[in-house]
Amino acid sequence: MNSTERKSLIGLALLYVFRMLGLFMVLPVMMSFGADLTGATPYLLGIALGIYGLTQAFFQIPLGWLSDRIGRKQVISAGLLIFALGSLLAGLSDNVYLVIAGRALQGAGAIASATLALLTDLTREEHRTKALAVVGMSIGLSFTLAMIIGPALASSFGLSGLFYSVAGLAMLGLGILWFLVPTPATETSNRENRFIGTDVASLLRKPQLMLLNLGIFSLHLVLMAVFIVIPLSLIDAQLDADRHGWFYLPVMLIAFVLMMPLLRSAEKKGKVIAAFQFSILLMILVQLSLMFIAPATVWGLAIAVIGFFAAFNYLEASMPSWLSKIAPAGLKGTAMGVFSTSQFIGAALGGILGGLVFQEFGSVGTYSLTTAVLVIWLIFSRALKAPQALTTITLKTPKVVDKSDEDSWIASLKEQLLNLDGVDQVTIVAEEEAAYLKVNPSKVDKKELEKLVALATV
Repeated sequence: MNSTERKSLIGLALLYVFRMLGLFMVLPVMMSFGADLTGATPYLLGIALGIYGLTQAFFQIPLGWLSDRIGRKQVISAGLLIFALGSLLAGLSDNVYLVIAGRALQGAGAIASATLALLTDLTREEHRTKALAVVGMSIGLSFTLAMIIGPALASSFGLSGLFYSVAGLAMLGLGILWFLVPTPATETSNRENRFIGTDVASLLRKPQLMLLNLGIFSLHLVLMAVFIVIPLSLIDAQLDADRHGWFYLPVMLIAFVLMMPLLRSAEKKGKVIAAFQFSILLMILVQLSLMFIAPATVWGLAIAVIGFFAAFNYLEASMPSWLSKIAPAGLKGTAMGVFSTSQFIGAALGGILGGLVFQEFGSVGTYSLTTAVLVIWLIFSRALKAPQALTTITLKTPKVVDKSDEDSWIASLKEQLLNLDGVDQVTIVAEEEAAYLKVNPSKVDKKELEKLVALATV
């Protein structure tokens, strides 16, 4: 990477850390510290946990589209300001309904798609996968930090103080955006990094993509529902709410250490499917163990939560990478949009259903719900196929002058490319003067492909 790419990656990774910290820090504390809010019930606190997912799902794609029209930084800035306003509203509120409104407003500042598009603008194609991997790691880091910092802030300054801190993080992110992240000379707007609504139907007909969408939906539904119960279980185990950060610190670190060998060995030994299904099964066993821990003990909860997050971290890290490998050429941006929407809807339903079931049936009912979701996911995961080691490359094609020959030219060039060893998929978009290819990088020479495409007669 050159200096501009490194600076861009550091800035955007930090922006992601601060932004996601703000969303995640409330997760381990809402049920325990939110109980003092006027009108609070487990159901309403569950809505407060998950409601951001609904507004994220609603605004993520429109704001990504808007960033193509008016600029990435403008949309990201507006999103951060909306997020900060939602945090201030939640912080100023002693009523659960206003906290719900604040969380919904937080979610409306949906900047993920615009931020990823900005990263695409600022990195060359050969470094893009590496850059996206670093951003993914920063999200995982923010989640781990949130589990530790959230309880510490809430115990020192209360739930309101936590939300004020979140607003401060949003403003810090705004400073990073404008003073650390470079402004791209041009903004890339091709099929690989933007959402194309007309292609959603074609993706919904692809079973492997739908299985991954089901997976991320289930994973975040379970995450939100589990955190309806875990903080209250810790209190039942005589661990005061202001000491929960000391519980999550070693738990999250141990879970991360346990996850890494699984991630490495699954890729190297070609056991991706087995590791994936093992992780779901481990989460099921954790739900069953949590259901039958009576009375709750801190040590028993620690062992169960370590198992939960070791599996969760593996699944959370592996699915986006998996999706990028199997998304059709030229449709990765659209596929990621559908995937992210599934994730946010799962988070919303997890908070809402988890809170309702806990209120009516207690912890056994909530863990029964999460177990059922995981069992269904495990059954469907049996249809998954291991992804091939493919990557996407984009080639510039000649300009089509005679539109009457366009279809035949596209068909001819596509046939030539597909006949080459290592080329798996080809999508040619004449109006963009671009060809999107899924290839095996060990079998193709990109320069040879560029020569072939450049010499293609129109």
